[in-house]
Amino acid sequence: MAAVTAAQPRSSKTESYVDNKRKEDIRHANINAARAVADAVRTSLGPKGMDKMISTANGEVIITNDGATILNKMEVLQPAAKMLVELSKSQDAAAGDGTTTVVVIAGALLKQCLSLLSNGIHPTVISDSLHKASNKAVDVLTAMAVPLELSDRESLIKSASTSLNSKVVSQYSTLLAPLAVDSVLSVVDPEKPDLVDLRDIKIVKKLGGTVDDTELVKGLVFDKKASHAAGGPTRIENAKIAVIQFQISPPKTDIEQSIVVSDYTQMDRILKEERNYILGMIKKIKATGCNVLLIQKSILRDAVTDLSLHYLAKAKIMVIKDVERDDIEFITKTLNCLPIANIEHFRAEKLGHADLVEEVSLGDGKIVKVTGIKDMGRTTTVLVRGSNQLVIDEAERSLHDALCVVRCLVNKRFLIAGGGAPEIELSRQLGAWSKVLHGMEGYCVRSFAEALEVIPYTLAENAGLNPIAIVTELRNRHAQGEINAGINVRKGQITNILEENVVQPLLVSTSAITLATECVRMILKIDDIVNVR
Repeated sequence: MAAVTAAQPRSSKTESYVDNKRKEDIRHANINAARAVADAVRTSLGPKGMDKMISTANGEVIITNDGATILNKMEVLQPAAKMLVELSKSQDAAAGDGTTTVVVIAGALLKQCLSLLSNGIHPTVISDSLHKASNKAVDVLTAMAVPLELSDRESLIKSASTSLNSKVVSQYSTLLAPLAVDSVLSVVDPEKPDLVDLRDIKIVKKLGGTVDDTELVKGLVFDKKASHAAGGPTRIENAKIAVIQFQISPPKTDIEQSIVVSDYTQMDRILKEERNYILGMIKKIKATGCNVLLIQKSILRDAVTDLSLHYLAKAKIMVIKDVERDDIEFITKTLNCLPIANIEHFRAEKLGHADLVEEVSLGDGKIVKVTGIKDMGRTTTVLVRGSNQLVIDEAERSLHDALCVVRCLVNKRFLIAGGGAPEIELSRQLGAWSKVLHGMEGYCVRSFAEALEVIPYTLAENAGLNPIAIVTELRNRHAQGEINAGINVRKGQITNILEENVVQPLLVSTSAITLATECVRMILKIDDIVNVR
């Protein structure tokens, strides 16, 4: 018995030995996995960044350098690395641009955290200091920002083209940037000037032509042709447009039941009834003066039959069938009309009015354009063209980023320099601030400041310049008080970036830093992974 008691470790008031090795290992594994993801997108940062070719399992190929798209398509298995994918998604939702930047900053912060951890600083201390530093960083950025008026169209276009310059379609930025600005400004509601709903801007993609043929359409564009089944009209002026959600076809029996017809007279009666039924509907439609029908896609039975198309063509009514269910809301908002769910409710006041509805040949297909809409809702349509599907998809993604940039400026009307200028300035000011702080905090804030230098460093590296020389020179310029000095990638030297028109919204930079810091703090706090079946 005495031997047993001796074998038990003596329990003192404090446990003398705790196994910390495993927790450190897990923390290191998490940080390394997340850094690997950050390094994967690092080369695609900036106007001279490389593009990634993504090949999906079903053989689809995507060429892009939009950080959010790249990470979204990546098969990431490690849970901590997944957090970086989510991080770029949340930056995409908050600001729309800067999705690569945010991941690169997070990766650099994690690298600094590794060295702080190996120096024996406690993760909680690092985490709290990072939080303080990021709040201070947002204040510094806000102090640097230049206010902007929405009437200043030039500045809006500059910031949109800065966003487009790092994309595959950068050579078309002179066309796409004004297009993005105009489309956002046309959907801003004067009553709620801070809110822009990007769902009010519809992007229609059509193969053929080049990106130069992309245009902004004041009205509606349908990526399908009008029904030609029975020689119906394809161009109508002074159109009265109805959006209908019912079917112009004879009623069907329920799925289980069937009708047995024994002789021809009954057969004729059925056909006659069908004809009368359809004619009755079309007479009601014609009575309201309607001459363009948009028919919603129907699942259970055909929305229109050959017979009804024949009668509609005779009544000189243009038919556009198979309108998607999701588009109905956008269409009714644009046309300022109501969707009609039943033939009994078909009245003239529910119709939309337009000057012209016509079918236009484009490339290898046809589209239907509706222009000159009376009392048009605050929506707009962008018709994107391109020589192949990859280019069109990338143009759409780039346009979306440009629209998001303009939306940021509408929400928060401040501009800030681009080209690595804000990051170096932050790094300098936080470095100075860290000398004032006491104890471990000072160390952590200094690491945060050093981590921010990754952005100008990467910009220079991707442009094929000497990163160390460029970043040192940049620091020197900022120390002399040139706040807006940044890397001019095209000339390969350091210039005043504001004069070069490289600007971005304040919201992009601030949200990148706060979101990256939050994500890094979260990864730091994790000390164990528990697998649950």
